[in-house]
Amino acid sequence: MARPDIRLHEGELNVMELLWSNKALAAKDISKIIKEYIGWEKNTTYTVIKRLIDKGAVKREDPGFICRAAISKRAVQNIETKALLNKLYNGSLITFLNEYLKNQDLSRSEIMELERIIGEKSF
Repeated sequence: MARPDIRLHEGELNVMELLWSNKALAAKDISKIIKEYIGWEKNTTYTVIKRLIDKGAVKREDPGFICRAAISKRAVQNIETKALLNKLYNGSLITFLNEYLKNQDLSRSEIMELERIIGEKSF
C-alpha cells in the first residue's frame, strides 16, 4: 500500500506516467518504451520499477511481471505540491500565490477564472 508521504524523483515519474496512461504494463514493455524515449538500459528501468514497488507506488502482478500504479497521479501531485510549498514558501499557499501571480501577465478571463475557483471554495 502506498504511503501518504511517498516522494518520487523524475526518473520514477517517467515510469509512473506510463502506468497512469496505460493502467497496466509488463515490466519488459516499460523497459522497451523507456529505452526508446529516454535511453535507459533494461537494468536501470528494472531498478526503478523495483524502487517504486518498494515505496508502494507500484503493484506487481504475476505471471508476466505486470505493473500497475498503486497511487494516483493526483495524489502524487498533491504530495509534491505540498513539499514544494514547504521547501520554498514555508508551507504558505498565500505567499506562493502572491509571489507567483505578481510576476504573471494574466488576461481578464484568467483573472475571472481564478475568482470563480476561489468563489467555489466552501468555507
